[in-house]
Amino acid sequence: MEQKIFLNFAVGPVQIEPEVLALGAQPIPYFRTQEFSALMLGNEQLVLQAIKAPANSRVVFLTGSGTAAMEAALINLFTPKDKVLVINGGTFGKRFSQLCDVYSINHTDIVLPAGAALTEKHLAPFEKKGYTGLLVNLHETSTGVLYDQKLLADFCKRNHLKLLVDAISSFLADDIDMSGLGACAVIAGSQKAMALPPGISLIVLSQEGQDLIKHNKANGYIRTLYFDLENALTNGLRGQTPFTPAVSILIQLNYRFRQLQQEGFDKIIRRTALLASDFRKKIKGLPFQITSQSLSNALTPLTPTHPVSAYTIFELLKDRYHIFVCPNGGAQKDTLFRVGHIGNLTVQDNDRLLEALADLNTKNLI
Repeated sequence: MEQKIFLNFAVGPVQIEPEVLALGAQPIPYFRTQEFSALMLGNEQLVLQAIKAPANSRVVFLTGSGTAAMEAALINLFTPKDKVLVINGGTFGKRFSQLCDVYSINHTDIVLPAGAALTEKHLAPFEKKGYTGLLVNLHETSTGVLYDQKLLADFCKRNHLKLLVDAISSFLADDIDMSGLGACAVIAGSQKAMALPPGISLIVLSQEGQDLIKHNKANGYIRTLYFDLENALTNGLRGQTPFTPAVSILIQLNYRFRQLQQEGFDKIIRRTALLASDFRKKIKGLPFQITSQSLSNALTPLTPTHPVSAYTIFELLKDRYHIFVCPNGGAQKDTLFRVGHIGNLTVQDNDRLLEALADLNTKNLI
């Protein structure tokens, strides 16, 4: 069967550079070696630099999706004795809430309308109410809303809250300063702006986060084998993981991050911002509305202004033009689709997508 080549504007997995793909096609080496340990120790330092982590921070590399890292971070950092706030503005905020339910962690959801920015008004009712933590998807990927880092940091500092940040779709797309956030943990995933294959998620832990894990383990709260982060941290000291990792992706990660370090991590963020800005300027003449009140560089959420299903647009682009955008599911299936700006994309790729959308408009298909 002939495989079609698609132009990929999805938000993950994203379009990957040929050199990175080529590394993934090489034979997989045995990993319990000094050479692989050195590579992994290098990976840790590269990630810490890219995310502006505070002193003494560590990185845990998990073989699993971003949700695996969300679950692992939650059950290692929080216990049923905690009382946490969840910023719930969409699918991924809801996922934190669902995880709290599974592990009987007392939580209150701050539910935001789709596309709404987080403001002081939303947080004000929860000042000094005895909460111990806050869980947030910094960029609610399902609706394209980027939350205000300073607002979150100040609120958590005033109220002495442990802050757990899912930055899966904003790391390397938006400027994230873990030190400024004061987060005890930040989560990222390989398939987003890292522009790697899916399969590796990582958790960056501040000293506070590491101390919490040690305390919770000693007091019997951490009852898991695969997601035992204290075990992962111990193995990480020698550049290893407790269980077999996705070796090829970790090798690709090392290559990709060394590239970015040489160029400057801030440059990929600026490049993504310029790509997003270019697309948003050029889409103005077409029948779509940008629906987020607080945009990330990572994607642009679009609602059709003509009576056509957003999912139909996804299918038309896929089948007629070999272009992927990112559809939504559930209640937003027919009202919202998302165009990603992360991965190996260019302004010329934007133009190809815009030409396809203009063609559909001319043919009265959207």
